[in-house]
Amino acid sequence: MMTRQSNVSTRAAGAAWVLAGAVCLAWSVTAEAGEFKLPDYEKFTLDNGLTVYLMEQHEVPMIYVSVLTPGGAIHDGTLSGLAFLTAEGLLFGTRNYTKAQIEEEMDFLGATLEARAGLETAGIKASFAVKDQDQVFPILKEVITAPTFDAQEFEKRKKRLLVELAQAKESPKQVIRNYYYRFLFGSHPYGNPVQGTPQGVESVQVQDLEAFYAAAYQPAGSAIAVVGDFDTETMRQVVTDLLGDWKASADPIKTPDLTRGIPRHRKSRVLLVDKDDALETTFIIGARGIARNNPDYIPLQVVNTILGGRFTSWLNSELRIKRGLTYGAYSGFVTNRVAGAFLVSSFTRTKTTYEAIDLALEVLDRLHTQGIDAETLESAKNYIKGQYPPRYETPGQLAGLLTSMFFYGYDESFINGFQETVDGMTVEKANAIIKKYFPKKGWQFVLIGKASEIGSRAGKYGKVIRKTITDEGY
Repeated sequence: MMTRQSNVSTRAAGAAWVLAGAVCLAWSVTAEAGEFKLPDYEKFTLDNGLTVYLMEQHEVPMIYVSVLTPGGAIHDGTLSGLAFLTAEGLLFGTRNYTKAQIEEEMDFLGATLEARAGLETAGIKASFAVKDQDQVFPILKEVITAPTFDAQEFEKRKKRLLVELAQAKESPKQVIRNYYYRFLFGSHPYGNPVQGTPQGVESVQVQDLEAFYAAAYQPAGSAIAVVGDFDTETMRQVVTDLLGDWKASADPIKTPDLTRGIPRHRKSRVLLVDKDDALETTFIIGARGIARNNPDYIPLQVVNTILGGRFTSWLNSELRIKRGLTYGAYSGFVTNRVAGAFLVSSFTRTKTTYEAIDLALEVLDRLHTQGIDAETLESAKNYIKGQYPPRYETPGQLAGLLTSMFFYGYDESFINGFQETVDGMTVEKANAIIKKYFPKKGWQFVLIGKASEIGSRAGKYGKVIRKTITDEGY
């Protein structure tokens, strides 16, 4: 049992190591050749079905670990928030370590350890110095394979989460995407809010976490990526010894057929959420998007850079720079395994709500009526070539990329073919991408604001559904 007192701040030490990792370029990038390649890695599967990725990076004496399981919120059902609480519950204590002991050891070593659920997956991330691996790996193993879900810690976190959910609705920017995904996807699991709803969270009991963990956290269907300063053959044996005896304790969770039940909205609709003390209107204009493994993922990012993916984008230029209607306007594709969402998001003063929305619609229409010219496209290509490599630069980012590749079904060609794909974009290809993927009609609008002042005109965009922000859920 650990008794040492913490004398190092996890946050400060972790930030120092993150900075150290950030200054080392893990990519094989050369200015002359313009290369953008994924470093070599080894992939293998243990006898229990766990997929393992190992990538050596010797720039700093650190090890980064990413573990991914299919324990996301799409499985919540009526217990909204179950996946989120289960992931956080992994750190409430294990067979041989209490929550306090885990935190003290990580703090003492200047290591980081976190667990979090998303919509489709749940994951564990860790980073630590090479010299401390003998202390960290045993804890990491138990967090993955032997959590105990301490009842007292669970009840404390549950109470805090209920407060957080109530507070979030005080800031429309924090919750508008939850409203949008529910409005777009309806009862489909892609509409589930990851952190849950008050009613759902209230219903979750510690026994539910135990059962969900047993079904969703299993070696088969999960992956671990280890990136850092190690010898591959040695680390292969370390991971095998560490997790080779991880066995399933229940039938695996059954993922619903996510290809079924996704609404196709042919007519525009408006969700108007009343917040009677609002001084501004927060809005999203959107439609169905793409899956993460779509082969046109990179070309779409190039086109979206022009529309709303950078400060000088069409949307931000019109709504913020030229008209001063907002502090910013953004567009993007949110991708999932089967289907995603496209959205334009912004906010404006209550009195300029419809001026801002109408202008955003004009910019969206310009994509189809005007298209993209060669000069604009070249600017976007240069921008995205400068932006993408740093997203996958540090060992921690690479570890996350490898487990993401495992779950979402794309390979290193996404990285290795990046330069060629971007350079190969022509005006004709860009405008074909617009025609294929960027909607022209059937927009789904979500507006959060003072309904007594903006509600009378919302019907100009489509059928209006009204809610109050204090209503349960989204």
